[in-house]
Amino acid sequence: MSTETVQPIQAINRTAIVDILRGWAILGVVIGNYSDYTFIGKPITVKPDLVSNILQGVNQVVFAAKSWTMLSLLFGYGFAVVIAKMKQQDKDPLVFFGKRMFWLLIIAFINSCFWFGDILKDYALMGLLLILFRNISAKKAFITAAVMLLLLPFIQAGVAFALPYDYMGAVNKHVVPTLYSSSLIDVFISHLKGTYYLQIIFPQYAISVHVMMFACMLLGLAAQRVDFFNHMDVFKKKINTTFYVAWITMAVVATLMGMAGNAPVFNYFKPRYWLVFATMTTILTGICLLYLNKKLKGFFAALQNMGRMTLTNYMVQNVIAIFIFMNVGLGIFNTMPYWFYFTTAVVVFTLQIFISKWWLSYFNYGPIEWVWRQLSYGKRLPLKKG
Repeated sequence: MSTETVQPIQAINRTAIVDILRGWAILGVVIGNYSDYTFIGKPITVKPDLVSNILQGVNQVVFAAKSWTMLSLLFGYGFAVVIAKMKQQDKDPLVFFGKRMFWLLIIAFINSCFWFGDILKDYALMGLLLILFRNISAKKAFITAAVMLLLLPFIQAGVAFALPYDYMGAVNKHVVPTLYSSSLIDVFISHLKGTYYLQIIFPQYAISVHVMMFACMLLGLAAQRVDFFNHMDVFKKKINTTFYVAWITMAVVATLMGMAGNAPVFNYFKPRYWLVFATMTTILTGICLLYLNKKLKGFFAALQNMGRMTLTNYMVQNVIAIFIFMNVGLGIFNTMPYWFYFTTAVVVFTLQIFISKWWLSYFNYGPIEWVWRQLSYGKRLPLKKG
């Protein structure tokens, strides 16, 4: 048994493209979360405008649901990286990951006070399940994920039929009553209720979303098993092929869904997540190809800094949001046109790029990452660079 202490991955050993993809995904997260505020609150009619319609289309096509699926894949990849490192040191990952996911769940609870769309709790719970697959081969992980994705349209349809749920009724009954309070405690309670009623016991979220999420995690695990992100030059032809296959699949599924409209077949077969997965794969492989071809270097460098502080930036975005949109702050809620929420998200993200770059020039980790690592590894880690 090795006596070497398990250490977090050092900055010099991080894989740049993985952090770049995390940075891109967190851009989609802030746009999606801030855009959701257009639907939060009492019914208000805002006059539509061309810019808002265009930006709403961009969000729907490029970011909506594609960001958390990409982050799920990257979570699976990161999980497998740490597992491989622990195996090299002949250490048992069960206790370590149990503790790591427990502390992530605590962090998720705090974040849920600021945003009832928190996804950290899902990663923590799915991470515990992923431990059972820690010894799976790349091939078996890929096949298992493919089967889950193929079955997902039937699962989603079955859940909708067997477990109907009044989503808006839950919003109006449990979330809205305290939503307009100027008390921070009331806002926290409102968000925690939202997390419970709109995610934890909402059947489509509790079942369909988690099937999608876990399939993506298994694909990330498979990618680590073949060391995909560290040897993308070797896989370049396959990446290129996957890009075009995913793009064609995205176009075909979107066309069929648009043409079929409300056809009865969609009562038994809901292919939305096929479209989401195909689009996410198109974007992911597209970014990989641009990176391999040394394009957009400045933009990717900015995303890389964001990606190294994904957890901190995500939580800070949610804290900022309640002070912009809710009555503990400016109280804007859903009174503005869509472009305002989209633009606000991009401005916050841009500011975080500069702050992340400055922070990482002095410190080894983002502040939330540093706390989580110390709790996970059970030791004090140097925050400031030596």
